[in-house]
Amino acid sequence: MDAGSMYSSSSLKAQSRFPLQQQFLPRTNSKENLDRFIPNRSAMDMDYAHFMLTEGRKGKENPSVSSPSRDAYRKQLAESLNMNRTRILAFKNKPPAPVELMPQDHSHHHHQPKTAKPRRHIPQTSERTLDAPDLVDDFYLNLLDWGSSNVLAIALGSTVYLWDASEGSTSELVTVDDEDGPITSVNWAPDGRHIAIGLNNSHVQLWDSASNKQLRTLKGGHRSRVGSLAWNNHILTTGGMDGQIINNDVRIRSHIVETYRGHTQEVCGLKWSASGQQLASGGNDNLIHIWDRSTALSNSATQWLHRLEDHTSAVKALAWCPFQGNLLASGGGGGDKSIKFWNTHTGACLNSIDTGSQVCALLWNKNERELLSSHGFTQNQLTVWKYPSMVKMAELTGHTSRVLYMAQSPDGCTVATAAGDETLRFWNVFGVPEVAAKAAPKANPEPFSHLNRLR
Repeated sequence: MDAGSMYSSSSLKAQSRFPLQQQFLPRTNSKENLDRFIPNRSAMDMDYAHFMLTEGRKGKENPSVSSPSRDAYRKQLAESLNMNRTRILAFKNKPPAPVELMPQDHSHHHHQPKTAKPRRHIPQTSERTLDAPDLVDDFYLNLLDWGSSNVLAIALGSTVYLWDASEGSTSELVTVDDEDGPITSVNWAPDGRHIAIGLNNSHVQLWDSASNKQLRTLKGGHRSRVGSLAWNNHILTTGGMDGQIINNDVRIRSHIVETYRGHTQEVCGLKWSASGQQLASGGNDNLIHIWDRSTALSNSATQWLHRLEDHTSAVKALAWCPFQGNLLASGGGGGDKSIKFWNTHTGACLNSIDTGSQVCALLWNKNERELLSSHGFTQNQLTVWKYPSMVKMAELTGHTSRVLYMAQSPDGCTVATAAGDETLRFWNVFGVPEVAAKAAPKANPEPFSHLNRLR
């Protein structure tokens, strides 16, 4: 189990790290790149060489055994056998001309040299840090979400605040009564206009952010707080402390259409796949379940497709891969500290990485094969991983308490994080997509620019 609410934080900070870059030293002379030339053994008379190294030198080394008649006989024998050579190792053919390892490009117009893709710069500090008082420090809740209409929602205590990134404006959506709160989860509908708000009293409210009006309250499904929410078109899936997962059709009066029972403790992570066919759920019982929408039966307990039991602590962090539909990333809590990758068609664990600290949230880069993880003690850092090698590209620090909540902007470039230190930070982690860079849109004002506190 992971610690839930915590009100003390560590102030340890870690230095930023950069990936090692391989260096190459320039060479001015192409001949320096050449190895020595090894003669061809076929150009050598090995028998003669052996004779000269053994018998042929005995006369000079032992003059006493030499005589004029013996010298004359040896000379005549050498002329007859073509042995009047002083070079034992000789080239029969002219050695080949040296070959340049990096030849000059004389046809520049026909063969353009390939250039390595420049390494993307990842800023090591947040672009903006805002005070977020009364942010509940609870690992099992989900209090931050960024909608498709570019509006960020954050729950502080019993109040939900909205920031419109297009206009740079901030507004208060709702403050719930003390007996109903605090707010335990927020999640935008796909249309970016409607938002679901989970409460501590087991209810879920639906709000229209454009008109600032409450549309309805979903009751009767859960027996305790609703800490996780996930939309799938008109279906709102809710996960509670009671271990139940409920699919609610928000269009009809009797909204409960399916119930998934598999977790024995609080459901703290819910994510639908991009296709809407599979649901991943993580709980405080250290389990992950994969549910298949096509096998769901109305008003009955639906059997899971896969039960994944490899984690050894609570699983809140779940993220479906945007470029491979059946790939799921999951992160374990303080007793596990690992990121695991799953094939949700087969239920196989593809890889597992020990991160060294509690994994609170996961986000995929929408434009590159990269994964972002947020962590707790000891560094409270964000880590950018290259997938599938899982090499660390960067570690971003700034928060002084565990980074519990993460949300990604619609364009995939900016990530908002909220931590137990009651701060909200914005990071330009994933850069600027090529399409967005060419369009060069006008920069949006800083979030909450006219406020010092989200209050």
